[in-house]
Amino acid sequence: MRERWTPEQAHAWFAEQPWLVGCNFTPSNAINQLEMWQAATFDLATIERELALAASVGMNSVRVYLHDLLWLEDAAGFLDRIDAFLATADRHDIRTMLVLFDSCWDPEPSLGPQPQPRAGVHNSGWVQSPGMPTLQDPTQYARLEAYVRGVVDRFASDPRVLAWDIWNEPDNGPEVALCDPVLLKAKADLVVPLMVAAFGWARDMDPVQPLTSGIWLGDWSAPDLLSPIQRAQTENSDVISFHNYGLAADFAKRVNWLKGMGRPLLCTEYMARPAGSTFQDILPVAKEHGVGTFCWGLVKGKTQTHLPWDKWENPNIEGLKDRWFHDIFDQDGVPHDPAEVEFLRLLSRIDDDCTQRAA
Repeated sequence: MRERWTPEQAHAWFAEQPWLVGCNFTPSNAINQLEMWQAATFDLATIERELALAASVGMNSVRVYLHDLLWLEDAAGFLDRIDAFLATADRHDIRTMLVLFDSCWDPEPSLGPQPQPRAGVHNSGWVQSPGMPTLQDPTQYARLEAYVRGVVDRFASDPRVLAWDIWNEPDNGPEVALCDPVLLKAKADLVVPLMVAAFGWARDMDPVQPLTSGIWLGDWSAPDLLSPIQRAQTENSDVISFHNYGLAADFAKRVNWLKGMGRPLLCTEYMARPAGSTFQDILPVAKEHGVGTFCWGLVKGKTQTHLPWDKWENPNIEGLKDRWFHDIFDQDGVPHDPAEVEFLRLLSRIDDDCTQRAA
């Protein structure tokens, strides 16, 4: 097993990357990770078309969610579909961060046909990986280990893979809604040892890419203020990642807090227009501080992430009629905000010009 990278190794890796500007990607015709990847609904044509849109605004990276049940159903086919996705992204000069586990939304995922979107509800069909029944059953952990080892081993030396995100928001999910301290502790007691083990399983495969898991809540200004989950995330990460949907000032404050950890920084989720997290406000700050960025969403679709995430049930379909929460393009490729798209393209051209001059 390789060791966690030293800060020097992490910075050396980061120095070889372009400024990372990307998005969290789910094709518009998939409601969740399972519908994206299952053989019956895996749609390379849509993926190709939508990744072309990402490239058209200068994006060079995407963050994509996998799911443990896909390995259980058809490991070989799942790996081949990941390979096909990576090839498609690579044709657009886009590299991929792969997310192995995720604690958000529906805690009881199942294979097969996925539900239709619920009217007015943000991410109404998204599913956790592993689901709570698996998380609560240690006899299932061997197959989770096989999943992590199998996927990482297949792509451990693949230059098309940018990084491995071991676990997305491990202390999130509707079962810990409103930050109930009892439920939070119960979930943390299950997640922390499994997440730490997953970091180890991935490192056993000796990947050339960094491992990470992003923190997203609370005060990170001092090590003793981190929760047990946050300590486990940051102490096992080669590069530090975080989520932030706040104003530019809040983004900058958190970046300065995290710089104290002495490692490169990736913001793997941001951009919520009505909350004040916009491309025009956040990206200049990220560039100034050398932070890689992945906005939430690309093409408006079945995830309905153009709607707000303030509640699990949100019947206010008209609430953001004039301003989407996330996402950049409609399915026909028309941008929600042409000025925003032009800003992204301008920023990309400026960055390309600076890179060429430096070379």
